[in-house]
Amino acid sequence: MRVLVACESSGTVREAFRAQGHEAWSCDLLPADDGSEYHLQGDCKDAILWRKWDLIIMHPPCTALAVSGNAWYGKGMPKHAYRLDAIEWTTKLWELATSVCDKVCMENPVGVLPFKPKQYVQPWMFGHPESKKTGLWLHNLPKLVDTNNVKEQYDALPRNERMRLHYLPPSKDRWKIRSKTFQGIADAMANQWG
Repeated sequence: MRVLVACESSGTVREAFRAQGHEAWSCDLLPADDGSEYHLQGDCKDAILWRKWDLIIMHPPCTALAVSGNAWYGKGMPKHAYRLDAIEWTTKLWELATSVCDKVCMENPVGVLPFKPKQYVQPWMFGHPESKKTGLWLHNLPKLVDTNNVKEQYDALPRNERMRLHYLPPSKDRWKIRSKTFQGIADAMANQWG
């Protein structure tokens, strides 16, 4: 299966599919964190049109789209125009991907896109006792099924451990740490959609 993982520099999802024997590529404006030769550095729209894909998984930038940014990007706020641009760009990206590929997933946190996800997942559903509610927009794909539900372990942890990503201190790479896909979710995508 030919798989494109758009807007991914970590290689987490790409490598989960490659481990299953698929021809998987990632694409991002940034270079691959792991230096992989299976990474296309450039515009994801060009990568989508580069060849015929059997599956496209997209992780578009969420900074302006997430409800957690309402204080800066909400209506009447200084960066609201960026949110409107992000909505338009992400909507067009979804439309492009679904027009050229039969199976598409787009993931993003709880946000303001005008079309709703088919499913929300949490890391604790896939073996990570943490919280990061993530929406999955699915085109001709089934919902992901829990693979290692550790909700009881998650519930027993202190709040700062359950919400580790939320409590990360400011740093130059905090955005990158927060945006990385959890390995358990990547593995579930590869096992269930591959």
